Amino acid sequence: MFNPESPPALSASRWFNTDGPKRGVDTKGKVALVAVFQMHCPACIKHGLPQAQRIAAGFNDDQVAVIGLHSVFEDHDKQTPEKLEPFIAERGFSFAIAVDDPSGVDNLPKTFAAYELQGTPTVLLFDRQGRLRRHYLGAVDDVRLSAEIMALTMEPADAPREVSLALERRLAIALVDPDAHQHAHDGGCCGGHGHDHSHDHAHSHDHGHHHHDNDDHSHAHKGAPKAAAKAGGCDDEGCGCKH
Repeated sequence: MFNPESPPALSASRWFNTDGPKRGVDTKGKVALVAVFQMHCPACIKHGLPQAQRIAAGFNDDQVAVIGLHSVFEDHDKQTPEKLEPFIAERGFSFAIAVDDPSGVDNLPKTFAAYELQGTPTVLLFDRQGRLRRHYLGAVDDVRLSAEIMALTMEPADAPREVSLALERRLAIALVDPDAHQHAHDGGCCGGHGHDHSHDHAHSHDHGHHHHDNDDHSHAHKGAPKAAAKAGGCDDEGCGCKH
């Protein structure tokens, strides 16, 4: 079962905006944001990728690593690495972008399958210890995401669980519940294979995102596309490119 306390490494078959095709990005000791996208997903183009660019520009890269992960589960012939390269250049994305290894299970890319993802855009946020602390499906507000990143940069690199829990409680007090303040984003999220699935993680979760809010870090993640629609304010076209 997927364990956010010790998540799998990203599986990339190719990299862009780095010094080598497979060099990747050093995230050790840094807060890391992974923006999972497809180049033909309207919500990724309108919200997910521009947000990743803003985050990359707003935080020092020795503290926060921003990675785009092109994770294709539909229209494979239209979203090849060869077509991704000019897409990145035309839009001026400067952060590192990886191509998710296509050799996963059930015709899904390897990282996408390993993290039990449900669609694009997805945001994965890791702390300095490499633990998965947030998992958003659909659009997430810049203020919320930036506040969470800033909080994680101030958390000690070797913070024990009780310190992380205290931070999560402070964030829960300070940040507005996304259910109470929805913000619509044009384009919605993209639809894929036409089915949803449920999964559980040993990590707290509500409103479409993971967070530590109890002593055992437990949560049930059910019906994520619907939950994420509340969190991200997706429009009537649906939430995410759902596989």
